[in-house]
Amino acid sequence: MKPAKKPSQLKIEDVFLKLAQDQPVERITVTQICKLAKVNRTTFYANYLDIYDLKDKVRERMIAEYSSLFDDQRGASQENYLRLFQSIQANQTFYKTYFKLGFDIDYQIVHYDQELAAKLYNNQFIDYHSEFFRAGITAVIKKWLNNDCRESPATMLKIIQAEYKNPAVLNQD
Repeated sequence: MKPAKKPSQLKIEDVFLKLAQDQPVERITVTQICKLAKVNRTTFYANYLDIYDLKDKVRERMIAEYSSLFDDQRGASQENYLRLFQSIQANQTFYKTYFKLGFDIDYQIVHYDQELAAKLYNNQFIDYHSEFFRAGITAVIKKWLNNDCRESPATMLKIIQAEYKNPAVLNQD
């Protein structure tokens, strides 16, 4: 079990997340971070080698926080999708940064239910179905984030259900 992050590390990482929204990582400086986080450079370098090490640690934190939502049960259940949408709405900067920094390339936040797909598609071309699903839901999540998550998590779940099950779901109360 990893030790808990120190308050100074959390401040540094949170400032990094905010800065990464407005500028490329290459333009973020240790001086900027220290000034905004109200920590000295010694504190920064006691925890990180450089900005890129900070970026890696932030990615690890993001993946760990995201993974903890599902208690190792990241299938395509309605409960898991609702939990995902609730987390996204509550942590918009977190997820916007996740996508902006390209972390989704290495770690997909949406997992495809291979067993269900095998049944639905007769075990044919599952890798294509999986890729189509992941790309589609990722695009929907990004659009929702770009619209400041105006729709409720429950509405987003209905949208996904309608796309992958039955369009009539959207008309249900």
